Amino acid sequence: MSVEFNFDGKVALITGVGGALGSAVANAFVEAGTTVCGGDIIEPNTEDFLLSDPESVDFYQADFSDEDDVVDTIDAVVDEYGQLDYLLNIAGTWRGGTPIHETDADTFDFLFDVNLKTMFLASKHAIPHLRASEGAIVSVSARSSLEGGEGDGIYRASKAGVRLLTETIAAENPASVRANAVMPSVIDTPMNREMMPNADFETWVDPKDIADVLLFLCSDATTVTSGAAVPVYGEA
Repeated sequence: MSVEFNFDGKVALITGVGGALGSAVANAFVEAGTTVCGGDIIEPNTEDFLLSDPESVDFYQADFSDEDDVVDTIDAVVDEYGQLDYLLNIAGTWRGGTPIHETDADTFDFLFDVNLKTMFLASKHAIPHLRASEGAIVSVSARSSLEGGEGDGIYRASKAGVRLLTETIAAENPASVRANAVMPSVIDTPMNREMMPNADFETWVDPKDIADVLLFLCSDATTVTSGAAVPVYGEA
């Protein structure tokens, strides 16, 4: 069974748009007719910027852990298009390999900045506009955020924060802004393949499949769903 989404006339802002998942989400929303605005600290046409057609989105270079950059970007989007309907908090990264007593404080700051602070700041400044449009926020948590584990506790904690802030936003904005999160495990990205060359890639989830779930969570099919943490890890 195929499913089609029509988001003509809608405006979405995607953070981390140049990454593997952000690129897939941007492509999916563009194909659905959305006006896509993409933010990233990485510039287009560089090796780490993976969106194949940067011209398909209205790109804003910004550090979403910097509040001034976030305010400027969201104001620019709303000034240009007059509305904001969806915020997709995709910016994030993984670091691990050391137990807590060997983990540098800089690693803690970095992971909480990239994974949680970006989500907090983008949501904070998007919510007033999303209330006006009765829009939606979808953020990326992680399956591993559900429990502690060896070697990447800081990452898990930052992603647990994404899940809890999602629940909080949903509770604070009933009937005006839907807020949900997705929980991937290992995503089939070039970086993950490089980091784990001996893994079974066949069990990993394609970013395009996760992008379809984000479309669903922004669609009218989920108008009664808010505060959810949706598994998107398949067999990974």
